[in-house]
Amino acid sequence: MVGLVRYQRVGLGAIGYELPPKVLSSAAIEDRLAPVYQRIGLLPGRLELMTGIVERRYWDGVVRPSAVAAQAGERALQGFDRGKIGALVHASVCRDFLEPATANVVHHTLGLPRSAQVYDVSNACLGVLSAMLQVANQIELGQIEAGLVVAGENGRPLVDSTIDALLRDPSIDRKRIKPHFASLTIGSGAVAVLLTRREDAPHRLRGATIRAATEHHTLCQGGVEGGDTGVGSGSSLGMNTDSEALLKAGISLAKDNWVACQEGLGFGERSPERVLTHQVGKAHQQQLYQALGIDEAKSFITYDKLGNVGSVSLPITLALAAEAGFVKSSDGVALLGIGSGLSSVMMGVDW
Repeated sequence: MVGLVRYQRVGLGAIGYELPPKVLSSAAIEDRLAPVYQRIGLLPGRLELMTGIVERRYWDGVVRPSAVAAQAGERALQGFDRGKIGALVHASVCRDFLEPATANVVHHTLGLPRSAQVYDVSNACLGVLSAMLQVANQIELGQIEAGLVVAGENGRPLVDSTIDALLRDPSIDRKRIKPHFASLTIGSGAVAVLLTRREDAPHRLRGATIRAATEHHTLCQGGVEGGDTGVGSGSSLGMNTDSEALLKAGISLAKDNWVACQEGLGFGERSPERVLTHQVGKAHQQQLYQALGIDEAKSFITYDKLGNVGSVSLPITLALAAEAGFVKSSDGVALLGIGSGLSSVMMGVDW
């Protein structure tokens, strides 16, 4: 099957994560936007009502993506011989700078082997799963024993920039504000995924299916005004999202990939026991599960407390679900990843 990768030798060793200490509620965001809401006739509570997001997390002060990614990496590497790491990939939307790769900072901070490959992967919210594919392929081929994928997302600059832009723009009306709502859902967090040879890991990575619908690459685009630097901080960050069209196109792509995932990774009528998705919001979650014919009782949500944490969302949801006992030993778990562009990676894990 085209777009299918199966693994026999790859294990998932550990997931480490870091949650920021600060909480920013949707109500607090709307308090800052009160002049705009009043002028265009929006009632408070709309943001939470539309998205199901009650709050999201943020770091104190200025935080480099590499710093929090390294903290998550330390957690993932506890008890593991880091001399076995053959690849370190930084895969978040946010990064320290354009050059060099942020992975270099994380590699140095963690004291990983000089023989390890060190590089960044950029694929919007799908970055971590895309990097996991690359590392897993190398393990399956026997090129490396283990690899670490890290990501550190800092959404506060985008939220602040969006609020400031809306307050400054006298032309904002109900129609023109809609492309900015998705930017207000973004949160922060960090995650690290340790992949190893199967015999060295408690969980097995079954494989993955891959699909793309790049005709939709214009539906969500973000960057820095005056030049796309990709840096994860700055007062001029902005993002425009056609949320309704993105939802429709994303579900269509997910339906295609879900059929391939079920067939290619051996999930039957009753399996997998758990299905976790990239965390966007309430409408996305409900409509996606309905379209794919998946019982929502198999899902675990984090968007209500964390918002959309970009590339961190899906792997941190898996970590929190396991920590809460929702994902248990011997469960088959499907990870449904999607990123603007559009592209989708769906992975199977035997927990």
